[in-house]
Amino acid sequence: MKISQMKKDELFEGFYLIKSAEVRQTRAGKNYLAFTFQDDSGEIEGKLWDAQAHNVAEFTAGKVVHMQGRREVYNNTPQVNQITLRLPLSGEPHNPADFKEKPPVDVKDLRDYLSQMIFKIENPIWQRLVRALYAKYDKEFYRYPAAKTNHHAFESGLAYHTATMVQLAEAIAQIYPQLNKSLLYAGIMLHDLAKVIELSGPDQTEYTIRGNLIGHIALIDEEISKTLTELNIDDSKEDVIVLRHVILSHHGLLEYGSPVRPKIMEAEIIHMIDNLDASMMMMTSALDRIGVGEMTSRIYAMDNRSFYKPDLD
Repeated sequence: MKISQMKKDELFEGFYLIKSAEVRQTRAGKNYLAFTFQDDSGEIEGKLWDAQAHNVAEFTAGKVVHMQGRREVYNNTPQVNQITLRLPLSGEPHNPADFKEKPPVDVKDLRDYLSQMIFKIENPIWQRLVRALYAKYDKEFYRYPAAKTNHHAFESGLAYHTATMVQLAEAIAQIYPQLNKSLLYAGIMLHDLAKVIELSGPDQTEYTIRGNLIGHIALIDEEISKTLTELNIDDSKEDVIVLRHVILSHHGLLEYGSPVRPKIMEAEIIHMIDNLDASMMMMTSALDRIGVGEMTSRIYAMDNRSFYKPDLD
């Protein structure tokens, strides 16, 4: 049974990928394993109580397991309980790639769309920068997630998030022609590109040392500076400064990691589009894990709020 099809208090069984496995202790000092299980329809948490040493060694992140259990809800959080685990037998599903969440659109379509949109960046400096950095990180950009846990935390999520944001910018620019479309497109295409440096990759995603200590906003500004030197472009040009500004300010607030707040219209709009797309993905992912009439678990990145799933046609 797919994770998204599990109903409250229903028994289930099937094959699932262990996305994460962490040894913890009860108040009584007994070990248990806290899991996040995943398939291509979503993910769910669960615990294996009284875990023995051989359980810890056997059921590790990145492995496919057969699981039987009951789907329950605790503090508005869907979870699996009363679970029994075993590794797959010969001939049973065992390839982790078959259980990973995928973007709603084909990666080839994402690549084709973003390649076309580069041609719509009319400013030659911005277009050269985008072309150079997309060529440098082509392989990683179309495979990496956009985050470890929050939004678009799946393979190719970075490219999907970027393409969706560019689509939103296209639509908004039709309504507000005073916006510079080329600056919107270039800023969006580069704003999260350094996630390929900040994160370790699409499998068991972790933050790298540079990700933890520097972060993707500072890292992309550094990449832009290096590319300007390679392309022999003067970094004092206003074109360069405003592009760097929209990227440096895209988190909106200093406490959210931006070294400067948005000070031009395009910077403010990119910040808003980024928040809109991230919020839609977080809400969609949380709502996909629950049934009609249930509340989602609290979404930390959205003011720790829960959301209700109404019965709508």
